[in-house]
Amino acid sequence: MKDKRKARRIVLGILIGYVAIMLIGYLGISFYYSSHFFEGSTINGIDCSNLTVDEVKEKIIEEINSYTLKIEERGGSTETIMAPQVKLSYVDDSRVDELMDEQEQFKWPLSFSKSKSYEMAANTTFDEKSVDEVMDNMSCFQEENIEEPANAYIQETDEGFEIVPEVMGTKLDREKVKKAITEAIDTGKTSISLEELGCYENPTVLGDNKELNAQLNSLNKMTAASITYTFGSRSEVVDRSVIKDWLVQGEDGSYTLDTDKVAEYVRQLGLKYDTFGLKHEFTKHDGTTVTLAAGGDYGWCINKTATTDALVQAINDGVVESREPVYLYTAKSREENDIGGTYVEISIQEQRMWCYKDGQEIVDTPVVTGNVSRGFDTPANGVWAIDAKKQDAILEGEGYASPVTFWLPFNGNVGIHDADRWRSEYGGEIYKTSGSHGCVNTPYDNAEKIFNAVDIGTAVVVY
Repeated sequence: MKDKRKARRIVLGILIGYVAIMLIGYLGISFYYSSHFFEGSTINGIDCSNLTVDEVKEKIIEEINSYTLKIEERGGSTETIMAPQVKLSYVDDSRVDELMDEQEQFKWPLSFSKSKSYEMAANTTFDEKSVDEVMDNMSCFQEENIEEPANAYIQETDEGFEIVPEVMGTKLDREKVKKAITEAIDTGKTSISLEELGCYENPTVLGDNKELNAQLNSLNKMTAASITYTFGSRSEVVDRSVIKDWLVQGEDGSYTLDTDKVAEYVRQLGLKYDTFGLKHEFTKHDGTTVTLAAGGDYGWCINKTATTDALVQAINDGVVESREPVYLYTAKSREENDIGGTYVEISIQEQRMWCYKDGQEIVDTPVVTGNVSRGFDTPANGVWAIDAKKQDAILEGEGYASPVTFWLPFNGNVGIHDADRWRSEYGGEIYKTSGSHGCVNTPYDNAEKIFNAVDIGTAVVVY
């Protein structure tokens, strides 16, 4: 019995010893963790296992001293800023001490099964003036590396109008970049994207802009027409290169024609190509040239209003064709010499008349023109058009009524006609005292030839 009690005391002593040892060990380790961070502890990603506060601070300082900020730029380029460049340093704000104080040292056994991670904003300071200096030396701020942004726009090509895409460029907003860098350093970020942070100065109009594309479609539609106005061997083309200057852009971005500009274009055509009632350079039967004064009624005259209306409609319809203007008056040839190869030539001084058919002389005849002494001079120094062709007409005037077989009026009551019924001689100076009332008296046979050779509208040149 005595031995049993002794054995129990020994076992109890051993157990108490183990407990005492374990308690001393537990308390010893707890004491250790009163100044050291638990196993598995991290602060801002730094492994602080079994480190003291001062050792953690040293690690934080090392981490800050090796801090590098990577700056991602448009186009894939990158640049870096390192701690010494901005004089980045650690400021002890006792936050690490607070984390240690918050650590429940007697719970150290739990740290082996569960790590502890702390997020702590390390208190740092840096020189903002140095940030400006670093930015001054960054490649992205060097003038030779800066590409200005440019809006998408519409340009003319050989095929029409097209959109030239925008240029994003590489120009940065310096203040935004500085703010992004300082905030990154403040918060300990190791990389930033200037693109994602909106630091670039971007174009305001992109190629897919709805309004820009609507303008493009309207421009191409309004300039699709190509109208070629023909003037004999000469021509004028109204196509995109001309029409584009007549367009007016509305508030909705679409284009319409400025009809005043179209009308002005037609007016200029008239100034260039109209010949009606204007001076004419005429090559006479003998090869010499005479300038005929303005005032006759022969030539071309564009109907400005009708031609303008037709042109506006053709442009709006996108017409592609050759055409002539709408005319008020026409002549026999649309070349610069609008008289053509069939015409009548009358010389007052020579008292002769010639008729040409398709460039060939078919009549050369003496005539008698208006009586000069009585003031019945035949209108001269101009070009007129034959107004009518009549046979067996009676010419009436004050004090006379004369029947003629061939009557070709070209200036009111003045015209070419046969006169054999009352006149047996022609030419010379008869006209000065015994001339007509203004008409061109012509021998019957020649009057007939001329009558059969010409049409209404044929030119009569009198000089």
